[in-house]
Amino acid sequence: MTKEYDLVVLGGGTGGYVAAIRASQLGMNVAVVEKGNLGGTCLHKGCIPSKALLRSAEVFKQTKEASQYGIETNNVALNFMKVQERKNSVVQTLHQGVQGLMKKGKIDVFEGFGRILGPSIFSPMPGTISIEYENGDENTMIVPKNVLIATGSKPKSLPGLEIDGTYVMSSDEALEMDQLPSSIVIVGGGVIGIEWASMLADFGVEVTVIEYLDQILPTEDDMVAKEVEKLLKKKGISFVKGAKVLPDTLSVENGINIEAEVNGKTETFKAEKMLVSVGREANTSNIGIENTDIVLEKGFIQTNDFYQTKESHIYAIGDVIGGMQLAHVASHEGIVAVEHMANQDPHKINYENIPTCIYSNPEVASVGLTEKQAKEKGYEIKVGKFPFKAIGKALVYGESEGFVKIISDKKTEDLLGVHMVGPHVTDMISEAGLAKVLDATPWEISQTIHPHPTLSEIMGEASLAIDGLQIHG
Repeated sequence: MTKEYDLVVLGGGTGGYVAAIRASQLGMNVAVVEKGNLGGTCLHKGCIPSKALLRSAEVFKQTKEASQYGIETNNVALNFMKVQERKNSVVQTLHQGVQGLMKKGKIDVFEGFGRILGPSIFSPMPGTISIEYENGDENTMIVPKNVLIATGSKPKSLPGLEIDGTYVMSSDEALEMDQLPSSIVIVGGGVIGIEWASMLADFGVEVTVIEYLDQILPTEDDMVAKEVEKLLKKKGISFVKGAKVLPDTLSVENGINIEAEVNGKTETFKAEKMLVSVGREANTSNIGIENTDIVLEKGFIQTNDFYQTKESHIYAIGDVIGGMQLAHVASHEGIVAVEHMANQDPHKINYENIPTCIYSNPEVASVGLTEKQAKEKGYEIKVGKFPFKAIGKALVYGESEGFVKIISDKKTEDLLGVHMVGPHVTDMISEAGLAKVLDATPWEISQTIHPHPTLSEIMGEASLAIDGLQIHG
């Protein structure tokens, strides 16, 4: 016997479950199909567990440096098993919360692998979902009016550089380490690679980052990337840029040994383990795309501005469509998709208004255009930059490295971009995000009275610096 739904969501990650909740609020009869745990990659293999580990690394580093604050500590030691236990506890608590939200919304959850079927006896259109179970139980068929694909992504590897989970890891395996290595080579200097490099260095691991491009964090403003590299080098992290890893040279025996081409020369790198962090690929295999007219491009599902695929009743959001592969982006894409299904006339997402965050130490956050992007788009720009070392709260806090950089349109005074590196900037970026949404100018930000002493004062100062009017610099 089949069951009918207004909406079936394939994937119970952040984008999927948020979309399901919004659909329930709009009166839809909703089901979620998830082969793993509700919360998906973000909750179980990404955002939350990695930030829990980063927090432990931060506390460990601060404790070792406590004497700078007049606090004497002796024999500071790291118990990595307890670090992992705390991480798992945080994840479990949030997982239970998501399960509770599904019950509150009266959303049916099917724990199995969902596959989209083509036209059949169940429906003349593609979209019937066949749910397969690991225990071999007979498949369940559910027939939705609408389908939302939110199957997320998985870590990429390099051809010939296969993940073995012991010596060569992706971030998935790294999160489950029961003990820290003494040394590690990280292949990839993007967001995930830099977060892991920062964390492991703070835990006392010897870290080498090998990056193919000539800049780490290639999506960030050039000035920010250079500052992050400078500050991470102070932790003892080694960076090798413009390097092409040679997978065929990998040998694994009591550690890893691999070669890379660097500036026309071959160099050898040795470490106890390797972390491959070269991006993520969409989970589109075996979910029945071939049974539909859905278009894939470079492995990602193509949609319109409201996340409809070529099949108008099938939508897709999040990592599976490419773009900004971020949990908060997937959530809002899911809300827009569901509201479009319900004829709510939602606003299209302006991706230039979405903040991005990197939770390394120092933290990085940004919204809008980089200086390079603004110039490429033809803007005549003004730039204001202000350092944390001139902010009293940063000195009190003991973290005064970094800066805030604001970019505006010289002709219209419109805010084009805000870029931050320093303490707690991932919490501070929302002010800049709101300013972008409201089309604020730097002058309007400068007229917002920021309380003293706070880190947020830097926003006012950087806004004044656009015209050379900063007070404390």
